[in-house]
Amino acid sequence: MSKGQLLKLRANDKEDLAVISTVLQDSLITANEMLFLKKEFRFAFVANRFRWEDNNEKKLEDIPVYERVHCGICFDTVTNVRQKGLDQYRKSQIISLLSIVAEKNIIDMSFSAGIVVRLEIDEILCHLQDLDSPWPTKWRPKHRLEKG
Repeated sequence: MSKGQLLKLRANDKEDLAVISTVLQDSLITANEMLFLKKEFRFAFVANRFRWEDNNEKKLEDIPVYERVHCGICFDTVTNVRQKGLDQYRKSQIISLLSIVAEKNIIDMSFSAGIVVRLEIDEILCHLQDLDSPWPTKWRPKHRLEKG
């Protein structure tokens, strides 16, 4: 993938969805901007995602520089949405997406703060598309098992 190329992905099975989960890991999402469009059987949101696929650390005056980009995500064939841990009085909180896992007719999205959003689906059909140009950030998400 060339530098700065915008992603556009589609998932039709668990393996495809695992790729999308990896791409979206550590994305930042405002909880109240996740939408369930019941009549359209669609669940959608916009994420501020870290560009793991272009994680070649660049330097600007000895400071590491990475990239983030706005990304639209849409799940189709969604029949119901359930959530656990989302504080109804803090819907404007920003949460970090940790993983997306599919089992039979369920997709679970796990977020920071113990929040889980469960999509009940007829089949896996997910689209991801970057919406604009990436911008620089000096912050790279870190995980407990990483050194440094």
